[in-house]
Amino acid sequence: MRDSVGVWGVTARRIPAAYAVAGRRAVRVTLVAAAGFYLFRYGLGRPVAATYALFAAVALGGLSRIPGTGRQRAATMARALPVCWLLVIVGTYLSVRTWSAVVGMLLVGFTLAFAAVGGPRPAGAAPGLQLLYMLPSFPPYDPGSLAERLVGTTTGLVLLVLAEALIFPEPRPPSYRERAADAARTAAHCATLLTTPPYALGDDDFRTAQQTGQGLRPLTVPEAERPAGPEVRDRALTHTGLATRTLLSRLALLPAAPGSPPGPEVSAVLTAVTGLATATGACLRGGPSPVTPHENLAAARARLSALSSGLPAHADGAHPAPGAASAAGFPAAVLRRHAAVLEIADAALAMGAAADLAVHGRHASVEVAPGRFWYATAGPSVLWWHRLRGHAGRRSVFFQNAVRLALALTAARLVAGVDTLPHGFWATLATLTLTRTTMDETWSTIRVALTGTLAGALLTAGVLTLGGTDTTVYAAVLPMWMLFAFTVGPVKGVGWAQGLFTVLVALVFAQLAPPTWHLAEVRMLDVLVGSAIGAVFGLLAWPRGAHDELRRTAAELLRRAAEIVVATSATVAGGPTAGGGATPDPPAVPGHRSLQHAVVLAESAYAQYQSESTPFGGAARRRTPPRMDWQATLIAGHHTLWGSERLLEPPRCRLGPAASTSVGALGERVAGRMLLLSAALDPGDDTPTAPPPMLDPALAEFAAEPPGAPRLYYATVSWLDSLLTDLARIAQSDPAPRARPEPTPAPD
Repeated sequence: MRDSVGVWGVTARRIPAAYAVAGRRAVRVTLVAAAGFYLFRYGLGRPVAATYALFAAVALGGLSRIPGTGRQRAATMARALPVCWLLVIVGTYLSVRTWSAVVGMLLVGFTLAFAAVGGPRPAGAAPGLQLLYMLPSFPPYDPGSLAERLVGTTTGLVLLVLAEALIFPEPRPPSYRERAADAARTAAHCATLLTTPPYALGDDDFRTAQQTGQGLRPLTVPEAERPAGPEVRDRALTHTGLATRTLLSRLALLPAAPGSPPGPEVSAVLTAVTGLATATGACLRGGPSPVTPHENLAAARARLSALSSGLPAHADGAHPAPGAASAAGFPAAVLRRHAAVLEIADAALAMGAAADLAVHGRHASVEVAPGRFWYATAGPSVLWWHRLRGHAGRRSVFFQNAVRLALALTAARLVAGVDTLPHGFWATLATLTLTRTTMDETWSTIRVALTGTLAGALLTAGVLTLGGTDTTVYAAVLPMWMLFAFTVGPVKGVGWAQGLFTVLVALVFAQLAPPTWHLAEVRMLDVLVGSAIGAVFGLLAWPRGAHDELRRTAAELLRRAAEIVVATSATVAGGPTAGGGATPDPPAVPGHRSLQHAVVLAESAYAQYQSESTPFGGAARRRTPPRMDWQATLIAGHHTLWGSERLLEPPRCRLGPAASTSVGALGERVAGRMLLLSAALDPGDDTPTAPPPMLDPALAEFAAEPPGAPRLYYATVSWLDSLLTDLARIAQSDPAPRARPEPTPAPD
């Protein structure tokens, strides 16, 4: 009973909030649409301009879902104004012939839908832009009225931009840069605790570090604040978030030795991490580039790396223990801690360089690695081409969605043109608004929408019968109904929205031409035709949406990661080039670019998967792997890339025979488990998916620790251990945060 009361209480609080948000948007759209429509229809006697002014406001203010505050939406709409002009012009001239209008619908529909690869704002504006092409693509076919159409469109959009910016201003949530700056300060605090008594994180600090890292996950960030664009600053800000999350995780999971002060070299690295994290937080808030702290950490890291690779013993406050000393003269526990601290330094260096790029773009001052920050010197057109090319394939959910919608809209336009469907614009609009990414969602949406449309058509017939040809009645009712429709429809769902919109368009067209009750009949017919077309293409074109695609892309990601794990382990085990010297350049491990592409596709599929709340039933349900932590799969891909690059950086030492054999065996075992999970995820289209195997995250059972192993061995084992932990989490439906490592006694 208490749980039920709690759920009802939360629901009761959410409903008024939802109505408040929808109401504010409804006020803006109603004021702009009514003002533009009445100005041109009754003030200037321009019905064409009145129609375009109203539908321009409805398109980008009601149909589109541009994320962000009013000012952010206004900026997006202002930048979209030239695109709106182009769509109206192209739609007007191509509409004179059915074949040209159909071809235009195919090209424009695909282009606008595929623009979602550019981030949440282009994706949110796309439905409204589709509407602005569809409106002039239907009768009357009158290129001579183009100037009047453009005037109406411009008026409606300019008024909407002003309304979004000035009416009901909304507070802006913390930006991703601000979140990353706070996370960098948390990392600085954690690094400080590791260099001051008791030289360990408290329980509260440990939880804070984990929660702060989770706060940088894209799904926890408002859509408008996510750095999802292809430009340098967005890519660098995404990189900053990943590096900061990695830094916080490494600091929280650093093998602890409470009460034992770190040696001078380890302390110098952690102190430099504190300085760089503090400077990075200041940079993200508009401060200077963290050049000097970045150089200080790079120097401290190089000293620790050289020390743990075989230079003076008795450092770090430790003395070699009999039978446990490594080739560098350090106990194994000390080398493990060195390897963990060097990973912390790598994450901090990546965070500082990425933050400088995110703030200053190509004017950044911190020197960046060309491989990891390949985008730093690329031009905008190259970065856009890279993003578009990466998703121009049938395995991309963006490509699938664009093809599905473009074909459905093209078919609707063809049917409307060939069969001279009355008000065929409504059929195409129904196809646009009711087609979903999965067949189940499309069918359930259509059923509810047809019910709502039928109710709205009956109400429309009654209103038109009672109102007759008196436009004064419709003019008086339109603003109130528009306000009611745009407030209730988004909250109540698609059925209410379709029914209320049916009455709304009848009230509009009743003021443009003599109305009859047959207008309701035509509206019902058009929605039925558009829904049927959407259902057909929802069934034919990737009907399972991202559910199956995520499974395939995750399996491909793990296969590519397994190849890199084997190649990296073999390269590390083989040591440097002949002669024993350090390699001047890291050896190229094949597959990095393929894994990067697989990670991109898996991330986009995962993002769409989160929005597809309706799972499949029947055979499709059996193909969906149960109890999956997809986020752990994506993290495993990132960890594979970053760890491989880090381990292959020069200088590298040669491992002994025992250490080489151990590293090769461990790499093959981890890669084998990746392939095992990959096979469970993607057994084939006609084979039911078995539950993914539960994996033990321990590496100790695979190979004995070789005596006298250098620090590179422990760095490699640490990387493989983190990958195995990711794999163990993949098969957990509700993964708990990683457990805090038990304190280890300091070596004597």
